[in-house]
Amino acid sequence: MNLYPEEFYHIYNRGNNSQPIFFKEDNYLFFIKKIRDQLSPVSEIISYCLMPNHFHLIIKATENSIATRNTFGGKPMQEFAYRIGILLSSYSQAINKQNSTSGSLFQQKTKVKILSEQVEGKKESYLEHCFFYIHNNPIRAKLVSKLKDWPYSSWPDYTGKQNGTLCNKALFFDCTGLNENDIAGWHDEGFSEAEVKRFY
Repeated sequence: MNLYPEEFYHIYNRGNNSQPIFFKEDNYLFFIKKIRDQLSPVSEIISYCLMPNHFHLIIKATENSIATRNTFGGKPMQEFAYRIGILLSSYSQAINKQNSTSGSLFQQKTKVKILSEQVEGKKESYLEHCFFYIHNNPIRAKLVSKLKDWPYSSWPDYTGKQNGTLCNKALFFDCTGLNENDIAGWHDEGFSEAEVKRFY
Protein backbone atom coordinates (compact mmCIF):
# COMPACT_ATOMS: atom_id res chain seq x y z
CA MET A 1 0.00 0.00 0.00
CA ASN A 2 1.61 3.23 -1.16
CA LEU A 3 -0.53 6.37 -0.99
CA TYR A 4 -0.01 9.83 -2.44
CA PRO A 5 -1.29 12.97 -0.69
CA GLU A 6 -4.44 14.66 -2.00
CA GLU A 7 -5.55 11.49 -3.81
CA PHE A 8 -8.78 9.59 -3.09
CA TYR A 9 -8.67 5.84 -2.51
CA HIS A 10 -11.09 2.95 -2.25
CA ILE A 11 -9.87 0.70 0.58
CA TYR A 12 -11.45 -2.72 1.06
CA ASN A 13 -10.92 -6.13 2.59
CA ARG A 14 -13.00 -9.19 3.40
CA GLY A 15 -13.00 -12.15 5.71
CA ASN A 16 -10.80 -15.14 4.94
CA ASN A 17 -12.71 -17.51 2.63
CA SER A 18 -15.50 -14.88 2.64
CA GLN A 19 -16.27 -15.76 6.27
CA PRO A 20 -18.16 -13.21 8.40
CA ILE A 21 -16.21 -10.43 10.10
CA PHE A 22 -19.18 -8.86 11.88
CA PHE A 23 -21.42 -11.03 14.04
CA LYS A 24 -23.59 -8.56 15.95
CA GLU A 25 -24.32 -4.86 16.11
CA ASP A 26 -21.61 -4.16 18.70
CA ASN A 27 -19.00 -5.48 16.24
CA TYR A 28 -20.01 -2.96 13.57
CA LEU A 29 -19.98 -0.10 16.07
CA PHE A 30 -16.61 -1.20 17.46
CA PHE A 31 -15.12 -1.26 13.96
CA ILE A 32 -16.47 2.23 13.21
CA LYS A 33 -14.91 3.46 16.46
CA LYS A 34 -11.59 1.96 15.37
CA ILE A 35 -11.84 3.76 12.02
CA ARG A 36 -12.34 7.00 13.93
CA ASP A 37 -9.49 6.34 16.37
CA GLN A 38 -6.92 4.93 13.94
CA LEU A 39 -7.63 6.35 10.49
CA SER A 40 -9.32 9.73 11.02
CA PRO A 41 -6.19 11.35 12.49
CA VAL A 42 -4.16 10.46 9.37
CA SER A 43 -6.68 10.73 6.52
CA GLU A 44 -10.01 12.25 5.50
CA ILE A 45 -12.77 9.64 5.74
CA ILE A 46 -15.20 10.25 2.87
CA SER A 47 -17.56 7.27 3.15
CA TYR A 48 -17.82 3.71 4.38
CA CYS A 49 -19.98 0.62 4.12
CA LEU A 50 -19.60 -2.34 6.46
CA MET A 51 -21.02 -5.65 5.27
CA PRO A 52 -21.26 -8.95 7.17
CA ASN A 53 -18.13 -10.36 5.50
CA HIS A 54 -16.29 -7.31 4.13
CA PHE A 55 -15.86 -3.56 4.38
CA HIS A 56 -15.38 -0.59 2.05
CA LEU A 57 -13.82 2.79 2.81
CA ILE A 58 -13.24 5.84 0.66
CA ILE A 59 -10.52 8.09 2.03
CA LYS A 60 -8.49 11.06 0.92
CA ALA A 61 -4.82 10.74 1.73
CA THR A 62 -3.09 13.61 3.51
CA GLU A 63 0.51 14.41 4.38
CA ASN A 64 -0.12 12.55 7.63
CA SER A 65 -1.14 9.47 5.63
CA ILE A 66 2.20 9.21 3.88
CA ALA A 67 4.47 10.04 6.81
CA THR A 68 6.85 7.12 7.30
CA ARG A 69 7.61 5.23 10.46
CA ASN A 70 9.90 2.31 11.24
CA THR A 71 8.15 -0.94 11.99
CA PHE A 72 9.27 -3.80 14.21
CA GLY A 73 11.00 -5.38 11.23
CA GLY A 74 12.86 -2.16 10.56
CA LYS A 75 11.25 -1.56 7.16
CA PRO A 76 9.75 1.94 6.79
CA MET A 77 5.98 2.02 6.31
CA GLN A 78 3.51 4.78 5.58
CA GLU A 79 1.46 5.86 8.59
CA PHE A 80 -1.91 5.01 7.01
CA ALA A 81 -0.79 1.48 6.11
CA TYR A 82 0.58 1.00 9.61
CA ARG A 83 -2.63 2.19 11.22
CA ILE A 84 -4.95 0.09 9.08
CA GLY A 85 -2.81 -2.88 10.02
CA ILE A 86 -3.26 -2.03 13.69
CA LEU A 87 -7.02 -1.57 13.15
CA LEU A 88 -7.48 -4.97 11.49
CA SER A 89 -5.17 -6.79 13.89
CA SER A 90 -6.75 -5.39 17.05
CA TYR A 91 -10.26 -5.94 15.70
CA SER A 92 -9.37 -9.56 14.82
CA GLN A 93 -8.07 -10.13 18.34
CA ALA A 94 -11.31 -8.79 19.82
CA ILE A 95 -13.44 -11.03 17.56
CA ASN A 96 -11.31 -14.09 18.32
CA LYS A 97 -11.76 -13.42 22.03
CA GLN A 98 -15.51 -12.91 21.55
CA ASN A 99 -15.95 -16.10 19.51
CA SER A 100 -13.28 -18.24 21.22
CA THR A 101 -11.48 -18.64 17.91
CA SER A 102 -7.93 -18.05 16.69
CA GLY A 103 -6.08 -17.08 13.54
CA SER A 104 -6.45 -14.36 10.94
CA LEU A 105 -9.90 -12.93 10.35
CA PHE A 106 -9.15 -10.88 7.21
CA GLN A 107 -7.50 -11.63 3.88
CA GLN A 108 -3.79 -10.96 4.05
CA LYS A 109 -3.65 -7.91 1.80
CA THR A 110 -6.01 -4.95 2.05
CA LYS A 111 -6.93 -3.77 -1.46
CA VAL A 112 -6.36 -0.16 -2.51
CA LYS A 113 -7.70 1.50 -5.67
CA ILE A 114 -6.96 5.10 -6.62
CA LEU A 115 -10.02 7.14 -7.61
CA SER A 116 -8.49 10.15 -9.31
CA GLU A 117 -9.28 9.30 -12.93
CA GLN A 118 -12.38 10.38 -14.86
CA VAL A 119 -14.66 7.66 -16.16
CA GLU A 120 -14.14 7.37 -19.90
CA GLY A 121 -16.81 9.26 -21.81
CA LYS A 122 -18.46 10.46 -18.59
CA LYS A 123 -18.26 13.69 -16.67
CA GLU A 124 -18.35 11.86 -13.34
CA SER A 125 -15.19 10.83 -11.52
CA TYR A 126 -14.42 7.36 -10.17
CA LEU A 127 -14.84 8.96 -6.73
CA GLU A 128 -18.49 9.64 -7.43
CA HIS A 129 -19.04 6.24 -9.04
CA CYS A 130 -17.34 4.39 -6.20
CA PHE A 131 -19.37 6.34 -3.63
CA PHE A 132 -22.63 5.02 -5.06
CA TYR A 133 -21.19 1.57 -5.71
CA ILE A 134 -20.13 0.90 -2.11
CA HIS A 135 -23.38 2.21 -0.65
CA ASN A 136 -25.37 -0.09 -2.96
CA ASN A 137 -23.83 -3.22 -1.41
CA PRO A 138 -26.59 -3.90 1.17
CA ILE A 139 -29.24 -3.77 -1.58
CA ARG A 140 -27.29 -6.15 -3.84
CA ALA A 141 -26.87 -8.53 -0.90
CA LYS A 142 -30.61 -8.26 -0.15
CA LEU A 143 -29.95 -7.22 3.44
CA VAL A 144 -32.39 -4.30 3.17
CA SER A 145 -34.83 -3.02 0.57
CA LYS A 146 -33.85 0.65 0.97
CA LEU A 147 -30.37 2.13 1.23
CA LYS A 148 -31.31 4.32 4.19
CA ASP A 149 -32.23 1.23 6.23
CA TRP A 150 -28.69 -0.15 6.38
CA PRO A 151 -27.27 1.46 9.52
CA TYR A 152 -23.63 0.46 8.99
CA SER A 153 -22.80 2.80 6.13
CA SER A 154 -22.42 6.52 5.64
CA TRP A 155 -25.50 6.71 3.38
CA PRO A 156 -27.81 7.75 6.27
CA ASP A 157 -25.36 10.58 7.06
CA TYR A 158 -25.34 11.84 3.50
CA THR A 159 -29.14 11.73 3.24
CA GLY A 160 -29.73 13.43 6.60
CA LYS A 161 -31.21 10.42 8.39
CA GLN A 162 -28.46 10.65 10.98
CA ASN A 163 -25.94 13.32 11.84
CA GLY A 164 -22.66 11.42 11.96
CA THR A 165 -19.31 13.18 12.20
CA LEU A 166 -16.95 10.49 10.90
CA CYS A 167 -17.12 11.43 7.20
CA ASN A 168 -16.04 14.69 5.61
CA LYS A 169 -19.22 15.30 3.62
CA ALA A 170 -18.26 18.86 2.73
CA LEU A 171 -15.09 17.62 1.05
CA PHE A 172 -17.02 15.05 -0.99
CA PHE A 173 -19.58 17.62 -2.11
CA ASP A 174 -16.86 20.11 -2.98
CA CYS A 175 -14.89 17.59 -5.05
CA THR A 176 -17.86 16.14 -6.94
CA GLY A 177 -20.10 19.19 -7.27
CA LEU A 178 -22.95 17.19 -5.72
CA ASN A 179 -25.06 18.32 -2.77
CA GLU A 180 -27.45 16.74 -0.27
CA ASN A 181 -30.39 17.17 -2.63
CA ASP A 182 -28.50 15.30 -5.35
CA ILE A 183 -27.84 12.40 -2.98
CA ALA A 184 -31.44 12.36 -1.77
CA GLY A 185 -32.55 12.28 -5.40
CA TRP A 186 -30.90 8.92 -6.06
CA HIS A 187 -33.30 6.03 -5.73
CA ASP A 188 -33.31 4.72 -2.20
CA GLU A 189 -34.26 1.27 -3.50
CA GLY A 190 -30.74 0.88 -4.85
CA PHE A 191 -29.37 0.61 -8.36
CA SER A 192 -29.86 -1.83 -11.20
CA GLU A 193 -27.11 -4.20 -12.28
CA ALA A 194 -26.53 -1.99 -15.32
CA GLU A 195 -26.09 1.03 -13.07
CA VAL A 196 -23.76 -0.88 -10.77
CA LYS A 197 -21.59 -1.85 -13.75
CA ARG A 198 -21.53 1.82 -14.72
CA PHE A 199 -20.25 2.68 -11.25
CA TYR A 200 -17.46 0.09 -11.15
